[in-house]
Amino acid sequence: MANALGYVSETKSGFEGTLAMMNLSAAIRIEKNAEKTEDGHPDYRIYAGETSTEIGGGWMRKSKASGRDYVSLTLADPQIGPRRIFANLAPVKGKKGRHVILWNARD
Repeated sequence: MANALGYVSETKSGFEGTLAMMNLSAAIRIEKNAEKTEDGHPDYRIYAGETSTEIGGGWMRKSKASGRDYVSLTLADPQIGPRRIFANLAPVKGKKGRHVILWNARD
């Protein structure tokens, strides 16, 4: 089961849009990590709200089924809840440059 947690649009430095969950709605920016120095570091940093609080990271992955690249996201913040949220960015069909943040249940 996949649930949309929000939508973002491509920018020069990554993506911008809205994280919209039942108990939380916030502006979100997913920016390329200019400080990445090791493979384990995230390719993207995720910031939310007016204060640009860092709430997670994103890693480039390749789909085993299609061979396409995608961004795997991990979100964590007390306002989100006690557990991390895992999600993926997926293109929205027919909307160039628009992506949906899809919840990826790990349980």
